[in-house]
Amino acid sequence: MSRKSRNLRVLILAILIAASAAPQPLLAGASYVIKAGAIIDGTGAPPAKGVSILVTDGKIAAIGRSVTAPEGAEVIDLSGSWVLPGFIDAHVHLTGRQIGEGDWQNNDVRDLPQEDAIRGVRNARLTLAAGFTTVRNVGAGDYSDFALRNAIREGVVPGPRILAAGHSLGITGGHCDTNGFNPGVADRGPDDGIADGVENVMHAVRSQVKRGADVIKFCATGGVLSEGDAVGVQQYTLEEMKAIVEVAHLAERKVAAHAHGNEGIKTALRAGVDSIEHGSILDDEAIALFRETGAWLVPTLMAQDAVESQALKGILTGQRKEKATFIAPKARASFRKAVAGGVKIALGSDAGVYPHGLNGRELVLMVEHGMSPMEAILAGTKGASELLGLQAEIGSLEVGKAADIVAVSDDPLKSIEVVTSPVFVMHDGVVVVRKD
Repeated sequence: MSRKSRNLRVLILAILIAASAAPQPLLAGASYVIKAGAIIDGTGAPPAKGVSILVTDGKIAAIGRSVTAPEGAEVIDLSGSWVLPGFIDAHVHLTGRQIGEGDWQNNDVRDLPQEDAIRGVRNARLTLAAGFTTVRNVGAGDYSDFALRNAIREGVVPGPRILAAGHSLGITGGHCDTNGFNPGVADRGPDDGIADGVENVMHAVRSQVKRGADVIKFCATGGVLSEGDAVGVQQYTLEEMKAIVEVAHLAERKVAAHAHGNEGIKTALRAGVDSIEHGSILDDEAIALFRETGAWLVPTLMAQDAVESQALKGILTGQRKEKATFIAPKARASFRKAVAGGVKIALGSDAGVYPHGLNGRELVLMVEHGMSPMEAILAGTKGASELLGLQAEIGSLEVGKAADIVAVSDDPLKSIEVVTSPVFVMHDGVVVVRKD
């Protein structure tokens, strides 16, 4: 089959999937009154019982114990459930193959960009159904995350609100590069995110912004799933990191730094990044730098568990297996240290390293490793909204904010596991999950 014919088949499949997956449009003036058994509103306030929420035109119009249903409003009875804000995952990879799916190790040179976006349609639906109404997609090939974000915004396919990074930035031969192929295969330059030196990293940031990036992500250290680099070794210099941050902030974009190793984490913090992704090896100086700079930690505990499990099952082999088993226990210990040290933490799961739609388990792991249930919920609502710069729109159940609402069957402060199986999900005032 010719390349042109293959592309045509992929595009036809994309159209069919989009048509079958398209949500029902929100009708102008549509109103709902949600009667909650109890709510955790995401502000940090104690739970409140017997509260109702009026939703009009996709926004929360009123909330309290005396809300009345206007004429024509649909009443949704969640009096047997606990109601929360829609969850936010600050670290996902929606497009492309998840680890272990097909020829995932060679997808960079075998899969078309359209295939990445099509898989993203599936992954976005699973993520939304899991109660995650907003995500930050921190790296994708060929701008497939921009395509998915735009299709969701236009109502072509269902999915969470997406902040997208486009290409992750990295050094030649580093964690964000594609290594081990012959010259001419998978070679990439600054426009594709692979940039060395101050001038080139500045160009790389501007290139992502030009093409639609909401956030800039770069690899400050090595990683688990790459070949040819140690997991914790610093890759960009301080000068290069400062240049990335300066240009991104001038463009009013926040910066997320993938960083496992302690020195790379501290260098990224000194450079002024807004968040550290993973943060697997932390010492007291790193904890102090987090507090001093106000940067957020996005710990991705699920990813650490996933790579450790995949290594034991033989899905990861060789250097990847060695790195996974080395870093996972250190990451869990560092998370406990960060919680005890008062670091600002936002939920991020690294979905794509494990199957999509299981994001709620990140809350469970956060509780298992040192957070209270309320602290974990706030990390996945209010805190994550602040990291994303969207706290005026999402992250809590308050008048004027988007009607992103999740309900679970029992009190998550007593049994955090219930967040993994929501019985109701509303996104921008549209009901997407309703289990009677």
